[in-house]
Amino acid sequence: MSLSPRMSPRSCLVLSLLLFAGSAGFALRPRVSAAAAKPALADGQAIFRYDTFGDEQLWTDQLRMHEVIQSAVSPAVALGVGLNVDSDALPPGFLASHDLNDPATTVELIRLDAVIGIKGRVDDGTLTSVGVTCALCHSRADDSVAPGIGRRLDGWANSRLNTGAIIALSPALDAAQKAVYNSWGPGRHDPRFNIDGINAPVVIPPAFGLKDVGLETYTGDGPVSYWNNYVAVTQMGGHGSFSDPRLGIEIVQTPDLVAPKLPALVQYELSLKTPPPARGSFDAQAAQRGQGVFRGQGRCAQCHTPPTYTDVLGHGSTSAPVLHAPSETGMDPLYASRSATGLYRTTPLRALATHAPYFHDGSAPDLRAVVDHYVKVLRLTLSERQKADLVEFLKSL
Repeated sequence: MSLSPRMSPRSCLVLSLLLFAGSAGFALRPRVSAAAAKPALADGQAIFRYDTFGDEQLWTDQLRMHEVIQSAVSPAVALGVGLNVDSDALPPGFLASHDLNDPATTVELIRLDAVIGIKGRVDDGTLTSVGVTCALCHSRADDSVAPGIGRRLDGWANSRLNTGAIIALSPALDAAQKAVYNSWGPGRHDPRFNIDGINAPVVIPPAFGLKDVGLETYTGDGPVSYWNNYVAVTQMGGHGSFSDPRLGIEIVQTPDLVAPKLPALVQYELSLKTPPPARGSFDAQAAQRGQGVFRGQGRCAQCHTPPTYTDVLGHGSTSAPVLHAPSETGMDPLYASRSATGLYRTTPLRALATHAPYFHDGSAPDLRAVVDHYVKVLRLTLSERQKADLVEFLKSL
């Protein structure tokens, strides 16, 4: 399904899922000197949070989202589809003095760079252009002011973000197209729909804890930088180039507004550390017992190998990456069949409590469902206490 008769596959929809925007092709983490590291991190943070890579060509010129926001998207509506507000960007008393049911307030929030992942131009109170950034899907507010409003948490998956519902607000789409996007639901996005026309969204993943992980896609198509580039060009609609003959994709757009900024962006992404579990969020004694189950009878550590809890080796490794057939772990094969590998990577177990549901398709609503799945597929013999202890250990990661 195309988005409109005028849209080519390369400029078709969708936002930044699974995050980022990286260097072209299969380049790995760029090397930087110690002296350059601190400025590059600051630059990378700014790019991650505020740079659209020229994707206004999609969100403004084709989808006309600036018109929708100006006329119909109040802060209440925006929060309802999972958009978040950066409280640090708000002047004192802003929320108390503005109508959160008025789209004009949303426009003002965008002018202040307070809507996480949204960048717009406002002229005399009118939103004249709008684009999206990496932070849209891979940052959220900490809810310290109100649900959806607070300090930024870069790298956290925005599990409340309903990218499909946001896209479906576009006046450029017909009813059938809107029905597809509205079917996705919160925390899910299909980064291949505008390439192959198959509607099967996956869970938006976190962007923290990437430093020692070699492949950062569900299907291991390439390293972090590969997926960065894919998302920036094919999903965000950025003005850049992406090529992968395995998928039949060859996109060339000049000037390239993506590639020059990617080394700093990648460095910032790799600096985002996995957050520790919240105090009191798990039973420490049960977790200690569960660690024994994880390493022993549960057989989890055979693939989820500490300290990264994956069998995919880190950046710069010369060993072939380990990928798995869907049948090995009882995964739905559909998404893998749409990828360049046809296989699945072992997902790193990073701050699991922050980003339910689980598995690429969100088919496990909680960690107990994850354990029950593998008990069945791997024919494990675990007692109820062992299962409960294993869940507590997973909460502790």
